[in-house]
Amino acid sequence: MGLNWIDLLIIAVYLAGITLFGLRFRKRQRTMRDYFLADRNIPWWALALSIVAAETSTLTIISIPGLAYDSNFTFLQLVMGYVLGRVIISFVLLPNYFRGDLFTAYQLIEQRFGATLRTITAGIFLLTRAAAEGVRVYAISIVVSIALGTGEISSIAVITLLTLIYTFEGGLAAVIWTDVVQTFIYVGGTLIGIFTILHLVPGGWNSVQDLARSADKFRVFNLGGLAHWPFLNSSQPYTLLAGIVGGAFLTTASHGTDQLIVQRLLAARNQRQSVVALLASGVAIFLQFGLFLFVGVMLFAYYRVPSATFGKADRIYPTFIVGHMPHAIAGLLIAAILAAAMSNLSAALNSLASCSMVDFYFRFRPQMEDRKKLILARMFTIVWALILFGLAVLALHRVGRVVEVGLQIASVSYGALLGVFLLGVLTKRASQGGAVLGMACGLAAELYLWKSSTIAFTWWVAIGTCVTFAVGYGTSLLWRTE
Repeated sequence: MGLNWIDLLIIAVYLAGITLFGLRFRKRQRTMRDYFLADRNIPWWALALSIVAAETSTLTIISIPGLAYDSNFTFLQLVMGYVLGRVIISFVLLPNYFRGDLFTAYQLIEQRFGATLRTITAGIFLLTRAAAEGVRVYAISIVVSIALGTGEISSIAVITLLTLIYTFEGGLAAVIWTDVVQTFIYVGGTLIGIFTILHLVPGGWNSVQDLARSADKFRVFNLGGLAHWPFLNSSQPYTLLAGIVGGAFLTTASHGTDQLIVQRLLAARNQRQSVVALLASGVAIFLQFGLFLFVGVMLFAYYRVPSATFGKADRIYPTFIVGHMPHAIAGLLIAAILAAAMSNLSAALNSLASCSMVDFYFRFRPQMEDRKKLILARMFTIVWALILFGLAVLALHRVGRVVEVGLQIASVSYGALLGVFLLGVLTKRASQGGAVLGMACGLAAELYLWKSSTIAFTWWVAIGTCVTFAVGYGTSLLWRTE
């Protein structure tokens, strides 16, 4: 059917409305603490929704249904690991973050090891977060080009600009509260989409259920990795062991060492509220991924053709919205997907800017009045918006299924980062020299896994963490440099 003027109006109203809503927080920005930590005055429930929104992008909404279309619900095994990882962070890392007046995760590394390792860890965050985020921003073009028929580059440019406007003006407070609104929009839109698809599938729910069962679409657990215990099949990404262990390591790294999430955890009123927000987000993320996977199963029941028919599995859901959803609902669903894109992008811009300022710029010019700090924070936000736009353009036509590419890029560095943080909080004898060598070995191991190994990406962070920790601790015992 395509989109008509009603759909376009809904999309335009959403884009204008969320931008204006974000601008409401401009007057609250008086200091760098306001801009980067929202004055540490955000309630736990808003933080929980913001964490969910920050790890949900267009990539998630369009690629997870495509994953279920091609396979089943076994991705939920990885999400179970995500929940376990949050529990580990609550006990191991969060207490250390709330012992000092920290702005970034990497200040903790300097307190424990020294300035050199802080620079290395913060630099790795900037590089890998920018690369992964470039892929996520690229995913916006898939949806907008299908929905509106506009050029991919212009699609990326419009969304990036609108997100930049309210992030530039309102800082983390604008990011978090727009995240809350956007979470309700994309979850609500997805629920409406499910009921709409259900009415379009011939035979309704009974037909979906019969077809899904015959194709094993509702399968959650894959015990294939344990079939020849203790010899594991590490080439399958979504087995029970790979999902729980790999997901736990991945989330402990992404939510415990990545400034994108740590920044939100530091914005809580106290440590207890931060823990509650993190654990609540785990429950929400499990339900959310189940919802997106369910969409994919229903699309499979509707189309009943191979995903290759659409070119890429990532194109199935947006193609269905534009071609088969009733008007107004189609516009709402496109707006919902854009909501996820903007919430994820705004989170990246603010965290990249905070790390650039606090972990690098202030090392050379520590003394500066608050007004100049605020101006500089906004300038860094603009710079990163331009960088992410450029990386998204480079990603065009260069990636496969975008959700897995995004996870792979992040996984290459997360193991080394998590290994260093664990050396810092779990040991007293680890030295900066040992930690640096351990991190180098962990990164080398993960690069090898990425480029030359058949081991599934779900194992990369766990392997990188163990290599970093073992080499770092062992070297520190043998080579006392400090």
